[in-house]
Amino acid sequence: NSMGENYRIGQGIDVHKFADTIDKNKPLKLAGIEVSEEYSLIAHSDGDVVLHAICDAILGAASKGDIGYHFPDDDEDYSGINSSKLLAHVLALIHKDNFEIVNIDITVLAEVPRLSPFRKIMIDNLCGLLSLDSSRCNLKATTTEGLGYLGRKEGIACHCVVLLKQNG
Repeated sequence: NSMGENYRIGQGIDVHKFADTIDKNKPLKLAGIEVSEEYSLIAHSDGDVVLHAICDAILGAASKGDIGYHFPDDDEDYSGINSSKLLAHVLALIHKDNFEIVNIDITVLAEVPRLSPFRKIMIDNLCGLLSLDSSRCNLKATTTEGLGYLGRKEGIACHCVVLLKQNG
């Protein structure tokens, strides 16, 4: 259009499996917030499926590959890393190309733990990490009604859709 704006949509999906034993050094973190000490996810990083799905959605919208390309899971630099650092790297990458986030919509699929008590603090934290107003950041949590690997409480999944706008 005449204003030189370019809109791009991206989708991200991440799944992590629950560990059989709880790692006290790796409590369950979602959207950068510790939501349970009763569960740990098996992951090279801190296993934050929400932040990983967001990273993939942003990278996808900007045609920059995926999280595995930028942060290989065989690279010890990323072992146990706080996923908010990965997100900061992704945001810096897209800002170089004059992209900004218009809005983001996230769905967490999990039978356990119950996320409704954490929803507001998760959104607040995401707004801070993404420099977004809460009117532009939505997070939903749902179960799979006991169906499949998620229903059997074997792990957690997250889907994310993001709209980017490129200025200039």
